[in-house]
Amino acid sequence: MSKLVIVESPSKIKSVKKYLGSGYDVMASVGHVRDLPKSKLGVDIDNNFKPQYINMPDKKDVIKKLKEAAANSEQVLLATDPDREGEAISWHLAHILGLDLNEKNRISFNEITKTGVSAGINNPHQINLDLVDAQQARRVLDRIVGYKLSPFLWRKVKSGLSAGRVQTAVLRLIVEREREIEAFVSEEYWTIDAKLKAERKSFSAKLYGYLNGTKLDSIDNEESALKIVNDLDGAQYVVSGIKKGTRNRQPAPPFITSTLQQEASRKLNYNGQRTMRIAQQLYEGVDIPGHGATGLITYMRTDSLRISEEARAAATKYIDEKYGKKYLPTKPRYFKTKDGAQDAHEAIRPTDVFMTPDSIKSGLTSEQYNLYKLIWERFIASLMASCVQKTVAVDITAGDYLFKANGYSVEFKGFTELYEEGKDDNSSDDAELPEMKLGDVLKLKSLTPNQHFTQPPPRYTEPTLTKTLEENGIGRPSTFASIIAVISDRNYVEKEKKTFKPTQLGFAVCDLMNEYFARIFETKFTAGLEKKLDKIGTGELDWVKTIADFYDDFDSHYKKAEQSLDGKRVKVPVIESDIVCEKCGRKMVEKTGRFGKFLACPGYPECKNTKPMPADEVKQPCPKCGAPLLKKISKKGKKFYGCSAYPKCDFASPGVPTGEKCSECGGYIISGIRNRKYCMNADCPTRQSTKKKEK
Repeated sequence: MSKLVIVESPSKIKSVKKYLGSGYDVMASVGHVRDLPKSKLGVDIDNNFKPQYINMPDKKDVIKKLKEAAANSEQVLLATDPDREGEAISWHLAHILGLDLNEKNRISFNEITKTGVSAGINNPHQINLDLVDAQQARRVLDRIVGYKLSPFLWRKVKSGLSAGRVQTAVLRLIVEREREIEAFVSEEYWTIDAKLKAERKSFSAKLYGYLNGTKLDSIDNEESALKIVNDLDGAQYVVSGIKKGTRNRQPAPPFITSTLQQEASRKLNYNGQRTMRIAQQLYEGVDIPGHGATGLITYMRTDSLRISEEARAAATKYIDEKYGKKYLPTKPRYFKTKDGAQDAHEAIRPTDVFMTPDSIKSGLTSEQYNLYKLIWERFIASLMASCVQKTVAVDITAGDYLFKANGYSVEFKGFTELYEEGKDDNSSDDAELPEMKLGDVLKLKSLTPNQHFTQPPPRYTEPTLTKTLEENGIGRPSTFASIIAVISDRNYVEKEKKTFKPTQLGFAVCDLMNEYFARIFETKFTAGLEKKLDKIGTGELDWVKTIADFYDDFDSHYKKAEQSLDGKRVKVPVIESDIVCEKCGRKMVEKTGRFGKFLACPGYPECKNTKPMPADEVKQPCPKCGAPLLKKISKKGKKFYGCSAYPKCDFASPGVPTGEKCSECGGYIISGIRNRKYCMNADCPTRQSTKKKEK
């Protein structure tokens, strides 16, 4: 009889079996096998919030096969993912398979490598019931809030909406930022820049203040700015101070879940869900020519910056061999994990640094390669020497005024030879300056007064929203991507130039929740509850008491809301367009449907006229029937072009039709990314030859 190892994902089976060898069977639970029922609350409020778990109907066959395999096995080892959710799945499996919770039948793989699998199989332990309680507490809390408030929104606003303990708190952040922007009053101010020349090289200096070193108060208007320009007419620009120095730029630490999502968004334009999906593939194992199924990165749900000494030594060896000893720091660099972070797993790193991205590129898809390269470079760079920069700050006097210029030059590239962290704001006043010495008289090329206006706080992008959630302790990094996806799917927010903007529906839902459940969705309250869940996971708090304390407050707010809004509905404001309905004369309003925004007559149901948003129309007609072509958005958020005559005409393509037909197969030629033209027929010989070249 062999031992049965149960993992979560089927894609792990091949990788794990490779390292375990004979004597072991490996099967997958395919995620959760038990959950709360969908048809009812599934939580016994009056009996210590006892969850009423059922076997998931769609896992009937999986459970049957696991039971049969377990009955014919010498031992069952539960190797679900090494986190709170994975611990709960192991606990549910133990109940279904009749395993003894006192036995050491739980194993964990921090990485799917020979070392990681061997370490896991040789160190079995009991299921951590504190972690299970933490997961149960989260599940029960989320079920109570979602199951109570979602139907509340259906009755008071419209059907199909949802509310959530973390989801609504995130929406509130976005709405509050938008309200700040709307309330912002812009103020005018001016700056004065001098374009100067020294050693045949031009550079810019900014007006700082007066000759005595006092900083100039803000220049409020053009008249004040022109007065200063007039004062400086004919002035001599003299170097009155030079301060040189050296600064060391430290590399960014290796990735944790949240920073990986932020950087992948900045550099690869991947949203959080896409990043986590690809990272999961890299963790579970990819078929690499010459190596077979191999886990390429450590576990990707972590907020710890710890790395093993073994991994540190391997990276040090690689840096020494590739770049030389001068690219190694004088003493090993250790990164401090923030207080309250879970330290069960290492930071996200490559399992083998000598598997460089380019050496295994042939075995990866383009998106796997891009993300692996990002993780690999970030990790190696984090252990490289600092970047050394020479800095210079120059004071320049002119008449009664003082100008300043700052600059730097790179003395030693260090880690920047390989990688630099992306930024959300790329503005910088630093520039390379020419050599200057005290007393030098500089040539003035131009003196320019520049008008500016104070700017409101920016809307959140996915990286800045993720960073804000992490900093404020809202939710867990592993859930950020799904939370952002939900508020987008519910049409609470929309993307505008990569930033999140609340819709009228988002405003309405947020305002309703704020009116009756303000405290429950406050940032501090949500973060505090998150800390309590963490304490349940370490055995410091009782999960039933934690939920009871929350429920008493929540239930009183809920009853007041139901009483106040008895028989009432909240009307969501509509955005009126300038386009008049040709059938009844009313001004059409914006609506959002399955494929994005469209215009509809407000006279519905008497008048059912609809039409596409003007911006969604495409000049090129449908090549199949000649009707207008529309730009649409799929359920997964992907752009495509479809016929306005749908469902009579089913034409749809990922690119804009050019009006041409393929000479090889007669299919439609479309224009895709970077205006690359190709046949939309996936089976066309021209497409097959392109795929071969890419491989």
